[in-house]
Amino acid sequence: MSGASHEIEIRVRYQETDGQRRLHHANYFTYFEMGRTEMLRARGATYRQFEDAGLMMVVSEATCRYRAPAAYDDLLTLRTWVEQMGGASIKHGYEVIREGVIIATGATVVVCVDAEGKVRRLPDWLVE
Repeated sequence: MSGASHEIEIRVRYQETDGQRRLHHANYFTYFEMGRTEMLRARGATYRQFEDAGLMMVVSEATCRYRAPAAYDDLLTLRTWVEQMGGASIKHGYEVIREGVIIATGATVVVCVDAEGKVRRLPDWLVE
């Protein structure tokens, strides 16, 4: 999983905005989840594989630094990468970019757990 970054484009939808037609701050975290999911898919795996194996990836930490606002109908690029992998966790980094300018940065830590919520090692197929 570690290595190069992965990028997706996201157009800000009206329902994702606040009363000022700015992207609501909470939606950046939804975008981060989209980035993690699509990065995994681009590497030939899906989140469904975790569920089929009786595992889940839960967010244990999330941060976002807002540098400039995004607005309704803006076309954004979300860059996602793996910063660090532990035995049971993955730290991802993010950049939200509009017209070549980074408007937000963030990070999440996801932890692998089983159906009972007990921490489990990352599957070998993911680590390789």
